[in-house]
Amino acid sequence: MAEFLTDIKEIRARARQEIDKGPITSAYGADLPRVIQVCNEALATELVCVLRYKRHYYTASGIYAEPVAAEFLEHAAEEQEHADRLARRIVQLGGEPDFNPDTLTTRSHAEYDASLDLVEMIKEDLVAERIAIASYTEIVQWLGDDDVTTRRVFEDLLAQEEEHAEDLKGLLDKLPDALRR
Repeated sequence: MAEFLTDIKEIRARARQEIDKGPITSAYGADLPRVIQVCNEALATELVCVLRYKRHYYTASGIYAEPVAAEFLEHAAEEQEHADRLARRIVQLGGEPDFNPDTLTTRSHAEYDASLDLVEMIKEDLVAERIAIASYTEIVQWLGDDDVTTRRVFEDLLAQEEEHAEDLKGLLDKLPDALRR
């Protein structure tokens, strides 16, 4: 194990400097404005996902719609939790969460979908989850050890997005072949 290099007096002195920066200390190694921008893009992605899942929940119809719609509603609630976590982290970093509806879809990695076909809804939601998985994996790698807290937020979101993708793939697999064409 490497030796702890900084003495406690030095840590205390540094903590008093730039106290207005809150949790951002000289040990923070990431590009703060870029991290806030990336978090706001992820926030937009999560909000678009909430809206897409809600639309799919309310418009799902047909003999197989009930369990699928229940999954859509559950995913919408979890995506909202993701958005809330990201907004809190943006504020912790000294930024402002961007909820502007005029630019939401242009900042989002995922797209909104207005499909009315149940299979298409599931497929579009699965595509969106795969986009989030790819994006969040890249963000986790990009953050590395420069912002461990934000990286952990994205690791948690990534794990749940992978669960969502697995759920959606399972729904597709359970549908009769005639519907999946």
